[in-house]
Amino acid sequence: MDFDFEKSLQPLRDQIAELEAKSANGNAADNERLAKLQRQLEAELAKLYQNLSPWDIVQVARHPGRPTCRQYAEKMCDEFIELHGDRVFGDDPAIIGGLARIGKTRFVLIGHQKGSTTEERMACRFGMANPEGYRKAIRLMHLAEKFGIPVVTLVDTSGAFPGLDAEERGQAEAIGRNLMEMADLRTPILTIVTGEGGSGGAIGIAVGDRILMMEFAVYSVISPEGCASILWRDGSKAPEAAEALHITSHDLAKLKVIDGVIPEPTGGAHTNPDQTIANVREAILKNLKSLASLPGGDRLVESRYRKFAAMGHFVKKNAIRID
Repeated sequence: MDFDFEKSLQPLRDQIAELEAKSANGNAADNERLAKLQRQLEAELAKLYQNLSPWDIVQVARHPGRPTCRQYAEKMCDEFIELHGDRVFGDDPAIIGGLARIGKTRFVLIGHQKGSTTEERMACRFGMANPEGYRKAIRLMHLAEKFGIPVVTLVDTSGAFPGLDAEERGQAEAIGRNLMEMADLRTPILTIVTGEGGSGGAIGIAVGDRILMMEFAVYSVISPEGCASILWRDGSKAPEAAEALHITSHDLAKLKVIDGVIPEPTGGAHTNPDQTIANVREAILKNLKSLASLPGGDRLVESRYRKFAAMGHFVKKNAIRID
């Protein structure tokens, strides 16, 4: 997947590819030039990614090469025991979860699963969960509450699945119930938006005591395309919608919708998945340690309520007279 905003770097990448083909011959001059060009590419890429537009960041957040929830579970955790089913209808592959451990830190890990191959993505509906996915998630959260361990959720979805079957099985009710029960959950919840956090499909597992975002993730009540279609009846205005929605991690940190930003490798998470996973692992350990100091029970629930109630405020300005 090539980004339009990276086209200016293509000549440099072509030179690097040509020299890499030659480097097998062991030519010292070629190797030295190759190293220089690679450093130059790294610097140009870093400069470029410091000045991305919100719409550019949307494209990065959707890159299929970003780590999936299953990759985080398998590579980040020292132990992960996946649990299945909602005990009502069935098992939804678009949300996975189970008992996890990093070192001595134990928690329940839950997240949207987009899939890595075309077949997996279709089976997971590209991370768009059905009601049974949300019911499985809240079942596992109550399991965490029972055992007195925290919950970690990884958000990466464009929204809940909008299919007829999902609506018939109570999609809105399932998400609404998750919001209500997560608000009252008596164990700490850490939420990380790892890619695309869209609409109720995202918030259905994102009522957290601490909410973090990956540097090039996005988080919004609606996709830029959907917003543009509603406001202007023109989906091509998605870049303008992305700008207006303030969906980037740094914008949302300023608005205090999220509590922190996890850095990504130069060029985005897809360029170095292993480093990305290591960064998330570090953030989980750091924040779970911090959350462990929070008071439990009713005081934890009250603190969570105050956190969400404080999001958004009105600013009173002088009235404008129109004669």
